[in-house]
Amino acid sequence: MKNHFRHDVLVIGSGAAGLTLALNLSSIGKVAVISKDRLKDGSTWYAQGGIAAVLDNKDSTDAHVTDTLNAGAGLCHEDAVRFTVENSTAAIEWLVEQGVAFTRNATDQEFHLTKEGGHTHRRIIHSADATGKAVHSTLIDKVRNTSNIEIFEKHIAVDLIQQADSNNPRLRCSGAYIYNREEDRVCTFSAKVVILATGGASKVYLYTSNPDGASGDGIAMAWRAGCRVANMEFNQFHPTCLYHPKAKTLLITEALRGEGAYLTLPNGERFMHRFDERGELAPRDIVARAIDHEMKRLGCDHLYLDISHREDDFINEHFPNVKKQCLQFGIDITKEPIPIVPAAHYTCGGIVVDKHGLTDLQNLYAIGESSFTGLHGANRMASNSLLECIVYARSAAQHIRQQLSSINEATEITTWDESKVTNSDEDVVISHNWDELRRFMWDYVGIVRTKKRLERAEHRVKLLQKEIAEYYSNYKISNDLVELRNLVMVAQLIIRSALERKESRGLHYSLDYPDLGKITRDTMLVPTNFAAQNVIVDHQ
Repeated sequence: MKNHFRHDVLVIGSGAAGLTLALNLSSIGKVAVISKDRLKDGSTWYAQGGIAAVLDNKDSTDAHVTDTLNAGAGLCHEDAVRFTVENSTAAIEWLVEQGVAFTRNATDQEFHLTKEGGHTHRRIIHSADATGKAVHSTLIDKVRNTSNIEIFEKHIAVDLIQQADSNNPRLRCSGAYIYNREEDRVCTFSAKVVILATGGASKVYLYTSNPDGASGDGIAMAWRAGCRVANMEFNQFHPTCLYHPKAKTLLITEALRGEGAYLTLPNGERFMHRFDERGELAPRDIVARAIDHEMKRLGCDHLYLDISHREDDFINEHFPNVKKQCLQFGIDITKEPIPIVPAAHYTCGGIVVDKHGLTDLQNLYAIGESSFTGLHGANRMASNSLLECIVYARSAAQHIRQQLSSINEATEITTWDESKVTNSDEDVVISHNWDELRRFMWDYVGIVRTKKRLERAEHRVKLLQKEIAEYYSNYKISNDLVELRNLVMVAQLIIRSALERKESRGLHYSLDYPDLGKITRDTMLVPTNFAAQNVIVDHQ
């Protein structure tokens, strides 16, 4: 049974970022794509709204940049924003070349562009209300039909492999230990370069729009390997997820509000105008806090999103999937409002990278939601996330293409050793800890925070880390244990970051520090085993 796999490029993650990079590198070497579940079981598949890009002659790069900077509450890195927006048109053109079928106007067959919160122009290109599925399915088909790409589904990365480099004072990443879920064994994957495209960590919260795999694996692995992380306190809560006992993670796209949907109280009264002059089109952090405020004020479990005043034909044409999904729960959006609640949606912070996606660890890249590029600042603007995936995946691929031939293959990699561990007969510990973590993160580190709540969460997370470290050391690993270990690590990073930010800005709102601070800065966490401590690395 093969236990050691060798490739030129190891891509951990199978969403838009990972598959885009794999396709852009398949012509120069052997590429392995690691997928925790099936290829389609990541966040990309479920993205509804669209991709923000400058595609209309009435729009401009400067306008898109300005809107993003405004939404980011002073923490966006303007060079990263401009780099992303300047490459937005080329990114969309590449997706069209791959065969993504974006929605077109019936009259002139030009791409139909919609508008979402924070945008001053219609610049959201989409495929009806299932853009992520259209993009992801196209990329999956391409990857499956590319001979130089080897796909490993039902595999989850456990940890990165680090080695000293005789030609460089910095440590290098030479691969990863990967757990084969179906065969219940850990394999060694070595590669010249490794790319983390593992998505975010919203599963750390009790209520989330994300699929089950969003457990912060890449962020946790990179931190353990000595990479810096930044701005982990900025967790975006999507304002409108379906509130229904049987609807686990059904997000109601922001595009509904872009096309005139109202947010209402249980009595049908609109309220957003009391919080922001932009009403329903205010940035997500403002909308989520407004909903949270009204729910707590009224003591109700949910509010409503209502688009039933629009024509049935319009709703059927633009939101067929939202209508279909809601009908499964007995809600007809053409006739009645949708019960909604905010839910954890996007991790704005992550692994510190440069414009090529390069981390502090030599030969290790991070792209997509797991990375911190400086694009999102204190609040991600709608539909910039898929854009970031494509732009930075293509940029990383270009950089790797220039470097790959000069990187020597790793030698003498230590294989995984589980000779001293046993099978556990107490997996209930994992499920209990998983449940406790997500509940106290929701209660203490949610939309509105206080110093006391954060300190309480910090105390609980340290106890959990101790328990999990002991469990991890003594028993054979499982998928649930790997995810829980990573989630607890990410939770600690979120709490530490939130405690360090003594102000309210963007997605971080503290009752103890309700005002903006005088100094605008990122929250940069540096691990004790900082991978680049022997050299100066400028990532911005």
